[in-house]
Amino acid sequence: MGAQFDHGLPANPYNPHAWIVGEPDIGDDVWIGAFTVIDGSGGLTIGHGCDISAGAQIYTHSTVARCVSDRAAPIERAATRLGRNVHVGANAVVLMGSDIGDHSVVAAGAVVREHTSAPPYSVLVGVPARVIPDGARKFASGA
Repeated sequence: MGAQFDHGLPANPYNPHAWIVGEPDIGDDVWIGAFTVIDGSGGLTIGHGCDISAGAQIYTHSTVARCVSDRAAPIERAATRLGRNVHVGANAVVLMGSDIGDHSVVAAGAVVREHTSAPPYSVLVGVPARVIPDGARKFASGA
């Protein structure tokens, strides 16, 4: 058996090295890899069958306005949603207020900007991520 240690992260049923904060609504059959940040503090829904790869980060808050306003502005929060069967690649970042449709793919290393909306079967690639509507259908069809 491996060594046990206390890394200070709250326990979760997905991966002992994932950091899950707030109270996200996580569907059944979801896989969350190591070294992920799952921020449910502003409202987060992760649909059934999603896979969230190692190092991915999903946020529902931002402290940018607070920092640049010398703490005069509040922490901003906006609900984020991953539909059913969404794949989030390694080291991808999904920022607050985003809505990613069912059966979509967020490519490894992509950065999904705040309040991005992607229809079902989209592929999101790049920094900042651009949405390729219907791009994931080729994966679903095996083409």
